[in-house]
Amino acid sequence: MFFFMPMAFGRIIFIYILAAIIPAIFLLWYVYKQDTIEKEPPRLLRSLIGYGIVAALCSIVLEWVGNLILDNTLSKESPYYILVFAFLVVAAVEEGTKMFFLKRRTWNDWNFSHLYDGVVYSVCVSLGFAAFENIKYVFTYGLSVVLPRALFAIPGHLGFSVFMGVFYGRAKLCENRGNTVGKIINLTLGYVSAVLLHGFYDACAMNGSTTANMIFYGFVAVMYVVVYHMIKKASKEDQPVY
Repeated sequence: MFFFMPMAFGRIIFIYILAAIIPAIFLLWYVYKQDTIEKEPPRLLRSLIGYGIVAALCSIVLEWVGNLILDNTLSKESPYYILVFAFLVVAAVEEGTKMFFLKRRTWNDWNFSHLYDGVVYSVCVSLGFAAFENIKYVFTYGLSVVLPRALFAIPGHLGFSVFMGVFYGRAKLCENRGNTVGKIINLTLGYVSAVLLHGFYDACAMNGSTTANMIFYGFVAVMYVVVYHMIKKASKEDQPVY
C-alpha cells in the first residue's frame, strides 16, 4: 500500500503540471509555426522560457513590495485602489520583468535577425511566465481553474507579449539602421502597450461587477482577434533587421 502511495501522488502532480502547461505549449507551438523564414534554435527558445520563469519569481517579490506600498498609501475602499493595483503593481511589474529578461537574453544574440523573431522571443518569455503562474494556481486551487485560465489567462499573456514583440522587433531594426530615437520609441511602445492591455484586463477581472465582466469578455474577444491578425501580418511581412 505504502509503495503505491508515492506513485499515485507522483501521477497527480504530473497531471496537475501537464494540465497547467498544455495551453502554453499549444500557443507557443502556433506562434513558432508562423516563423516561416528562419526558425529559431530550440536552445534559445528553452532559455527564454526559463527566463520567463525567473521573471515570474522576480514579479512575486516586486508585487509584494508594490502591494505593501499601495496598502500604506491608499485605502482598499478607494475606487482607485483596483486601478492602481492592476496597472501599477501587477501589469507594470510583470511586463517590466518580462521585458527586462527578454532584452537581456536576446538583444545582442546573433539569432535576432528578423522582425518576427521579436514576437517569438517575447511570446516564449511570456508563456514561460504564464506556465509557471498557471502551475502555481493549479496547485493552489485545483483543476477547476484549468479551463478558465486556459481560455483567458494564458492567451491573455500571449496577447500582451505579441504587442510587445512587434515593437521589440521594430526597435532592433531601428538600432541596426542607426535610428536611436526610433529604437527608444518602439521599446517604450512595446512596454506601455503591454502594460495598458494587461492592466485593463486585470482591472476588469478584479472588479467583479456584471458590467465589468461584460467589458472583460468583450475586451478579451476583441484582443484575441486583433492578436491573431497581428501574428499573421507580422509573419507575412517579416524581414531582416540588418
